[in-house]
This record gives sequence, C-alpha cells and structure tokens, in this order.
Amino acid sequence: MTVTIYTTNHCPFCKMAKDFFNRSNVTYSEKNVEEDPKAADEMVKKSGQMGVPVIDIDGKIIVGFDKKAIEKALHTA
Repeated sequence: MTVTIYTTNHCPFCKMAKDFFNRSNVTYSEKNVEEDPKAADEMVKKSGQMGVPVIDIDGKIIVGFDKKAIEKALHTA
C-alpha cells in the first residue's frame, strides 16, 4: 500500500492526518506543497483542489482529514 499526504507547514488538519497515520502505524510519504512547487502541481492534477491535506491511498484521493474515508481506503487498499 502506498500512502502520500500533501501538506503545508501550518495546516492543523495535515497534522491531524499525520498523527492519525502515526498512531495507526501507517507508513506514508509527505509532500509539502508550500515548499515544493512540483508537489503542488502534482496534488492539483490528482485532486483538482488547492486545499490541504490531500491524501492519496493507492490512487484513492481524499481531500481534507476525513477519518472515515481514510479508514475505508486503508482497509480496501
């Protein structure tokens, strides 16, 4: 399973998502769109959104910290 989270430096929902992954022992990669313009372009292409977090779980895109959607995507991945 591949999990990527697109974040910014001061996003409280990004922190909540990363904390959730850490508590759940989910390995993820983080791409900070505030510091990496290529990651920002990638995020917008995947989600059509400028807001963060954007979470990609094996191609399933979740915008925002939607715990139920994240849990569902993790269990079906």
